[in-house]
Amino acid sequence: MKQIGYFTHSDCMIHDMGHMHPESPMRLQAIDIRLQADGLMLDLTPFEALPAEHEWIARAHPHDYVHEIEQIGYDAINGDLIPVDGDTSMGPGSLRAALLAAGAGCQAVDRVMAGDIQRAFCATRPPGHHAEKSLAMGFCLFNNIAVAALHAIEQHGLSRVAIIDFDVHNGNGTVDIFKDDERVMVCSSFQHPFYPNRHFDTPGEHLILTPINAGSDGTVFRSKVEKDFLPALDAFKPELILISAGFDAHTKDPLGELNLVEDDYRWITTLINDVANRLSQSRIVSILEGGYHLEALGRSVCAHIEMMLND
Repeated sequence: MKQIGYFTHSDCMIHDMGHMHPESPMRLQAIDIRLQADGLMLDLTPFEALPAEHEWIARAHPHDYVHEIEQIGYDAINGDLIPVDGDTSMGPGSLRAALLAAGAGCQAVDRVMAGDIQRAFCATRPPGHHAEKSLAMGFCLFNNIAVAALHAIEQHGLSRVAIIDFDVHNGNGTVDIFKDDERVMVCSSFQHPFYPNRHFDTPGEHLILTPINAGSDGTVFRSKVEKDFLPALDAFKPELILISAGFDAHTKDPLGELNLVEDDYRWITTLINDVANRLSQSRIVSILEGGYHLEALGRSVCAHIEMMLND
């Protein structure tokens, strides 16, 4: 059994964009309840997430953008929701949660690289993969996975980091940040055409973008991922694998139109395990992205973590 770190913080639940918003604090609660019910929490090594430093985030985003988000967060402390994007806003706890979400990935990278743990899952929010260099969107403020990847490169001297994103939405922000940086390979499967309709065909040998038609099930998903991701990862030989772990491609999810089930998340996690075991000294850091049907989210995260544990 692999030693898995579980990084989270109760303050990630104080970011609240309104009781009707799908990206709600209940997402983390649903994950915690299911992990406890399935007994998996006993097998995880818990870590309290720490906030990211400004300079860590500024590796992925311009200083001016980081300052802008910080200022909106300070302005929102008095209690009013302040819109940042059409579907993204900040309230009293939003900046704190965003700093923790960005920091948890860096902290997990540090622990994995030090050998304290072999793998990690970050149960944090807000998600990050839609945040472009200078643009917050799609519920995302800072690009947590990009911050973690650049932390691995700058802090630990890695030269090849892979990001695997299986959220139902394309990780446009991650592609935007790394489109000219061949130290990071981005493998993203996503429903298409679909939100955000940005950076879905950006050229680059290190950008493996795999569109999937609405209505597709796990058979199509598995075939496309295996065909596109595996040869690219084998050629790239990543020293560390990061996962943008979105679970909104689940058939029950209200925001997507793909038909994955828990077994598909077990399959993709096993595939990533195999690549990591062969090429990356088993090192994996997984960071929560989407997933908005609470029961399906909890079960899918458990399936994902169970496979990382029992590899």
